Amino acid sequence: MSVSKVFVARLVGLAVLGPDGESIGRVRDVVISIRLSGLPPRVLGLAVEMTNRRRIFVPILRVTGIDPHKVTLNTGTVSMRRLHLRPGEALAVGQVLDSRVRVTDPDLVESGEAEMTVIDLGIERGRTRDWLVTRVAVRAGRIRLARRGEIHVVEWSHVKGLTQTALNLPGQGVAAILLQLDGMRPADAANVLRELPLKRREEIAAALDEERLADILQEMPSDDAQSLISVMATGRARNVLGAMEPDDVADLVGELPPSEAERMLSLMDPEESEPVRRLLIHSPDTAGGMMTPEPLIVTAATTVSEALARARDPEITPAAASIVFVVRPPTQTPTGKYLGCVHLQVLLRNPPATLVGDLLDTDLGHLSPEDSVESVTRYFATYNLVCGPVVDEDSHLLGAVSVDDLLDEILPDDWRETDSESGEPLHLAAGDRR
Repeated sequence: MSVSKVFVARLVGLAVLGPDGESIGRVRDVVISIRLSGLPPRVLGLAVEMTNRRRIFVPILRVTGIDPHKVTLNTGTVSMRRLHLRPGEALAVGQVLDSRVRVTDPDLVESGEAEMTVIDLGIERGRTRDWLVTRVAVRAGRIRLARRGEIHVVEWSHVKGLTQTALNLPGQGVAAILLQLDGMRPADAANVLRELPLKRREEIAAALDEERLADILQEMPSDDAQSLISVMATGRARNVLGAMEPDDVADLVGELPPSEAERMLSLMDPEESEPVRRLLIHSPDTAGGMMTPEPLIVTAATTVSEALARARDPEITPAAASIVFVVRPPTQTPTGKYLGCVHLQVLLRNPPATLVGDLLDTDLGHLSPEDSVESVTRYFATYNLVCGPVVDEDSHLLGAVSVDDLLDEILPDDWRETDSESGEPLHLAAGDRR
């Protein structure tokens, strides 16, 4: 049975279906418009997460029914454009929840007003089909004889201080967003952060542990990652940069002015910044500029079982785990003489005690650090590889280029921020937010 009144928290996670029952995604938030007049905020639409983790905006006027298990739309045609907030708009869960407000409800406060925390928003459909925020669930402090932490539902007219300016203050909605990010792939979490206002983005970044934050920053456009690192304390910035892959740090600082790049590198421990500095020697559009200096490297005396154990490391990408490079000591790049490689499938086909030195592929060509993007692309296509060694003229292994490194270079600089033209077969009419 469809309802005309519902609390926002009840909507989060509900399936969003088209008129024929086709699945579109799930509700992750509600977009509202904070009005300067003090009138109840209008509900503009839903932030819907699709199966590919993209979050899109679905206008509330497209909603024909809400029941305990689903939200139904009047059309299966939706815009695939990524959700972006406009001035005056806010995310109910991402920004409004956890806000501190003043409540003037005479049933709760004998005189004056009391400060409380927003727990939920009640929205209601009016006669004109518009949805408005009409009620606010708040958690009280000690009011009269009420126990601390008791929750009350008050009319919007009794709530003061919920303004666009107030929503930009620290602390709003951090816990709710962290819960949404939990378990997401870093690339998906990065997309969620990018949808938030800068202040909220900085708060979420500050609340994440350093390893998790490093993984997410690697998936963000360089300017967004730079802005978050620039506001970190020195110790936290050092740890986050140290937890990032050297090639990702090189991409990050390579776009900065020399003085700013040196300042950021100086935050890192010397042993962690050294491989980054080696990468920066090379032009970013060459194999030397794209490579990671930390591929899978072993000596010829390593057994198959040991090599497979290294490949099973969850920190290693599938592309990098597809091939093991064999060198003479030292095994840190630049290594001793490069001897050859062993493909993952070869390791899987041989007994655990076999030495990788007996399985070497010495016929596979290698990349030179000066090789262009086109040369790297042809190399991968020729040998059907997703990872290839970069070797200097003295036969030292310098690193490896993987297919994800190549794609980062081939795709437009703003590929993380723009939508594919061919990926938008379905569109809503312009002006749906009104």
